[in-house]
Amino acid sequence: MIARWGQNSMEGLEVIDLWVEVEGKMILKGVNLALPRGEIHVLMGPNGAGKSTLAMTIAGHPKYKVVRGKILLDGEDITNDPPEERARKGLAVLFQMPPELEGVTVAELLNKIKERSGCKEDVYDLLRESNLPSEMAYRYVNKGFSGGERKRFELSRILAMKPKIVIMDEPDSGVDIESLKVIAEGVKRLQRERAGVLVITHYRNILKYIVPNKVHIMIDGKIVKSGGVELIEIVEKKGFKEVVAA
Repeated sequence: MIARWGQNSMEGLEVIDLWVEVEGKMILKGVNLALPRGEIHVLMGPNGAGKSTLAMTIAGHPKYKVVRGKILLDGEDITNDPPEERARKGLAVLFQMPPELEGVTVAELLNKIKERSGCKEDVYDLLRESNLPSEMAYRYVNKGFSGGERKRFELSRILAMKPKIVIMDEPDSGVDIESLKVIAEGVKRLQRERAGVLVITHYRNILKYIVPNKVHIMIDGKIVKSGGVELIEIVEKKGFKEVVAA
């Protein structure tokens, strides 16, 4: 293990006193988060709280400027690594709006990922795992896909990566109940394979099908409360701001 500030770093993701600026505005204001390998954590908060900013910063998007703080993966500082290097080291991100890749087929992309990760499942098995038809292998990535198909293909892509840490940015937005169940089963599989999974969401939809180890509440760029699933009940009954006083 690599030492950090005189302590032993954990296996998983650590976000330490993270301050992030976007287009001159400070969005994250000292975020601290620890996600061990093999655990499912949920991050909830109102619109504009900074949840997606945290996801994009962890992913390494150049638009999101880290002013202060660190991001560690298995004890290694990845704060300044480019996105492709973070992916190589075991970080995977399921995006809210996955882009279309004109000219790149699903099979081509999954096979390229498999070459790097050593994944032994074939393309059709990965698609089947996400309840997608085998003929989708020959379509261009996300071209003409429905919202649910995009999210389920993102799951196939992530499974092919064999990641250590997965950030899922609103996997339950814009999907039907069947897609939601498939994604939830994928989260459980990732946990069994010792990946740490952070599910970012506004709602409880996906939480009907998974049981998180920990729940974090973000308001105004800070994680203001962490605890068990009881926090979800408080949010549903009283709202996000009331959970702070609970």
